[in-house]
Amino acid sequence: MRLFRGALKGALAAKAIQVVRREAAKPENQRKAREFVQKLRTRGAR
Repeated sequence: MRLFRGALKGALAAKAIQVVRREAAKPENQRKAREFVQKLRTRGAR
C-alpha cells in the first residue's frame, strides 16, 4: 500500500511540474509574472 501511495504522489508531482512549465512558457503568463515581480520590488522599496 505504501509503495502504491508513494508512486501516486510521485506521479502527481511530476504532472504538476509539467503543468507549471507549460503555463510558464506562455507569453501572457511571463508578462504577468514580470508585472508581479515589479510590483513586489516597488512595494519593498518604500
